[in-house]
Amino acid sequence: MAKQDYYELLGVAKSASADELKKAYRKMAMQYHPDRNQGDKDAEQKFKEISEAYEVLKDDQKRAAYDRFGHAAFEGGRGPGAGAGAGGFNFDFGGGGGGFADIFDEMFGEFMGGRGGRGGGGVSGRGQDLRYNLEISLEDAFKGTQTTIRVPTTVQCDSCSGSGAAAGTQPITCPTCQGHGKVRAQQGFFTIERTCPGCHGAGKVIKDACKNCGGSGRLRKEKTLQVNIPSGVEDGTRIRLAGEGEAGLRGAPAGDLYIFLALAPHPIFQRDGANIHCRVPIPMTTAALGGSVEVPTIDGTRTKVTVPPGTQSGHQFRIKSKGMSVLRSAQRGDMYIQAVVETPVNLTKRQQELLREFEGAAKEGSNPQSEGFFAKVKELWEDLKD
Repeated sequence: MAKQDYYELLGVAKSASADELKKAYRKMAMQYHPDRNQGDKDAEQKFKEISEAYEVLKDDQKRAAYDRFGHAAFEGGRGPGAGAGAGGFNFDFGGGGGGFADIFDEMFGEFMGGRGGRGGGGVSGRGQDLRYNLEISLEDAFKGTQTTIRVPTTVQCDSCSGSGAAAGTQPITCPTCQGHGKVRAQQGFFTIERTCPGCHGAGKVIKDACKNCGGSGRLRKEKTLQVNIPSGVEDGTRIRLAGEGEAGLRGAPAGDLYIFLALAPHPIFQRDGANIHCRVPIPMTTAALGGSVEVPTIDGTRTKVTVPPGTQSGHQFRIKSKGMSVLRSAQRGDMYIQAVVETPVNLTKRQQELLREFEGAAKEGSNPQSEGFFAKVKELWEDLKD
């Protein structure tokens, strides 16, 4: 019986792209896979045929040979498929060349329990990574600091040096997988490779467990660490301490510790990137007549700000290079002072009299904002009357 054309098998045109070929194959493979059609010989044969077609057409060299010679390109030792087995085709599920094996993993990895890692050796048993949330002050973020933290974690057992085996003994080769960490099982015409249930992929088992750690090779303990915080860090900065996470299982490498920084709210300053903002109350007389005020800075010093006559609330003064440190740089951001003109309270009788005299002596244009506002209100009312 003549073989069916590979393009017809996959239901694509001869001009189909690699993505179109892959999409068509995935759809048909899911439909005819033997595990979804158990006992159906026709489905099994169909799956073999579409897999063979895709294996040829996904390879540019094989596809070119097929387009030129047809099925004859892979028969009798001719063409690029020679030596690949009957008809020049070989089902390769475990090789390192990708292709069919990659698609098989993608489609059926979870459905059939997974193929595990390629290259053998079983699981690593690496310790878990840990997270530690650390709150620091804005001053510490500006200048940098060193702090001590205490982290509950697991550490390597001293009694067995992390092996999990009792003193004087060593883990032995797993009798189930013979040290490979994986076992194979035949399922239809597939050979399925799974993690060994006896050693959980380690390749070794413990005959006599360490009494101190129960065979895990690690113990619960609180660890004290010194953490260096560089200047200029921002809220949410993550610091990684390699190997300071949980100890690995039976001597495997430890995980990492990730410290997430949070900046505590400051009573005076608000941070915006590398810049610092500060709201400063200014007496009404200083705002009206002009003068100066001293304001604190993040570095612990004070700086003088000149207030020009007629300063209004909301006016900003910029002080260059008085802001936050910039991470991994000698530069600093700027500081912005926002004036908040303060209205006096608890006035004495004499002060009230002086203010009334001041109000009576005020000339037009002394209060431009209020005068402008009420002029617009007056215009609006007149328009409504009309």
